[in-house]
Amino acid sequence: MKIDVVPALELPPEVSARWSAAQAAEPRFDSPFLSPQWVSAVARAQGPDSGVQVAIQHDTAGQPAAFLPVRKRGDIAMPVGAPMSDYQALVTHGGFRPDPRAMLRAMGVSRFDFCHMQAGDPAFRGQGRGESTSWIIDVADGYAAYEAERKAAGIGALKDIDKKRRKAERETGAARFTALSESREDFTQLIAWKRAQLAATGQTDLFKTPWVMRLIEALFEDRDPAFGGGLYTLYLGDELAAAHFHLRGGGTIHGWLIAHDPKFERYSPGLLLFQDILKSLDHSPYRRLDLGAGDYRFKRDLSNHQQMVAFGFLGAPSVSTLARKTAYRVREMAESLPLGRVSALPGKAMRRIDVLRGLR
Repeated sequence: MKIDVVPALELPPEVSARWSAAQAAEPRFDSPFLSPQWVSAVARAQGPDSGVQVAIQHDTAGQPAAFLPVRKRGDIAMPVGAPMSDYQALVTHGGFRPDPRAMLRAMGVSRFDFCHMQAGDPAFRGQGRGESTSWIIDVADGYAAYEAERKAAGIGALKDIDKKRRKAERETGAARFTALSESREDFTQLIAWKRAQLAATGQTDLFKTPWVMRLIEALFEDRDPAFGGGLYTLYLGDELAAAHFHLRGGGTIHGWLIAHDPKFERYSPGLLLFQDILKSLDHSPYRRLDLGAGDYRFKRDLSNHQQMVAFGFLGAPSVSTLARKTAYRVREMAESLPLGRVSALPGKAMRRIDVLRGLR
């Protein structure tokens, strides 16, 4: 069993091609976050000391067959790009059964913490400590077929969006949608709105971290049709009402940075923009809009597919593994007690610490 460990920025082109082929062959791997391009983009943004590397396990024919990217810090690894990464998986080629523990050993890692691992991934089965739903909109048959399917399911969300659009246009002026906008001004406004959003809700300002800004700036500038960012904007009258910056790759656009001008709140401009994006996919290479995890009503109403994602860790016997196990035991014990908001505090603390670890 041959396992190579390669710094992300030294990944041979033939290995990247094999990785991309494995993605294309398996629908569940169709996410830009699972691509070699994402790993390279993060490594460039984080710099030469990023610790981003890839373990590559070969099959019996000597071909690269499994790809596990991580960001290594000491003997502990985290997902590449966390907390900006919405999916993790061990990408495999042709049904190959990898050995993730051996891959981690080859990297000198005693513990791998994950936060959005695809649940049911055979390589990490039994290692999750909890799950949440990632919501997906599949429009492979076109927007009209999707709209009819939602209506048949008794979901009136799209009809409500149409009503809000008519009201917005009556009161503010015509709606104007732009897909894959190159407007630097609108991109800058989106980041300002997102920072205000994070401040208002007491969350960590991700954009204070230099590598995060380098990453999204580079993705905004990247016009590669196979991978990059995508800025989508909605104007009402002469004013920018909402902007989304999504990650795109393969057949998927992944909802990522989403914000709107609060003064247009009553029109739900973010939902208007989502509808415009879905309609635009009819004339694009993309067939899915992945809304990511988070239990919001609009995600439940608009999605027609789901992917469960898990948080947890895979560890070998070590002090760091014991510490993580203990932290999860405290969290699970607190969450089992009828203490209201107090029960959630250990879990919130762990998530906040993991965000800060990823941003360092």
